Amino acid sequence: MSGQAARTPLPAAWGGGWHGLALDVAAPAYPGLRVEAAGARRFLIRQAERVVLLARQHPRHHGVHYARLGGYRSPIPPITAALARQVLDSSADDTTWAARWAHRFATWLGQAVDGPLHRGAWLLAEGMPHWAVAGHWDRLTRVDPDRGHITWFGYGHPDDDQRDVLPLRRLDPAGGDRVRAWRRQARDGVLPPALLWWVSGLHTLTVLDGHDRIVAALAEGKPPPVIVLAPAVDPTWRDAWQRHEQRGYEERMAHVADRDVTPVRLAAMSRQFAAALCDAARTEGRTRAWPLRGGAGEWDRLAGGLAPGWRPDDRP
Repeated sequence: MSGQAARTPLPAAWGGGWHGLALDVAAPAYPGLRVEAAGARRFLIRQAERVVLLARQHPRHHGVHYARLGGYRSPIPPITAALARQVLDSSADDTTWAARWAHRFATWLGQAVDGPLHRGAWLLAEGMPHWAVAGHWDRLTRVDPDRGHITWFGYGHPDDDQRDVLPLRRLDPAGGDRVRAWRRQARDGVLPPALLWWVSGLHTLTVLDGHDRIVAALAEGKPPPVIVLAPAVDPTWRDAWQRHEQRGYEERMAHVADRDVTPVRLAAMSRQFAAALCDAARTEGRTRAWPLRGGAGEWDRLAGGLAPGWRPDDRP
């Protein structure tokens, strides 16, 4: 069990208002849900003793092939409709609502034996990262194969390969019983956020919890609310980025000091500066990977047994 992490809010100065939590996790050293690297562009995601996803990066680093194997289980306990309503009713506004869910996720992740938290610095941030493409949500429920490819940088692969989110289990149909229950919650404005986990080896977000809630929100014609879990970026790099943004902001303000600039324009410049600081504060760090015992040979053995016939390098 991880135990409870020390929590501090991301400072309000980083973009104004509440944006998420910084977590200082003391234990465990070895999480139940983890990435294991085999070398030679091969890695996998293991939960307890189950391999739930195999991955092999493109030989020219244009993307990553994956095989989703089934067996993934959310480390978050089931969220009831009564709890969802309670959180909404006790929240003064959307910011309070997001903060309450972030604290609940932090507690549950700290208690989980099969979650990704391990010793170190983490972030739980509200909303999708700035680099996410809103249009990718609609594609998710149409094209989400168990064996597929995630393209990076759009290098010559089909448009359907571009994604920001990879579910760790197959998504249920919009007409399924569980999804229909959440669709009612979505219509009533009660739907809890999905919990996503950044995996830098995949260069995308994975779904830790809320697969059915994502389908429900999309079926109701709206993107799902999300909370993103990610390792914190190196603070030296983050501070350097923020200093760079501050110098640029000061130079722009000095440039317009003696000019007839409207209050609306000045306010827009300040908002852009605040957003840049917020982006730096919540930037995803690198996901730690543990060595796969047996290396590439063991990965090949697992792939042959768990995903027979899968040949990721056959695709250009």
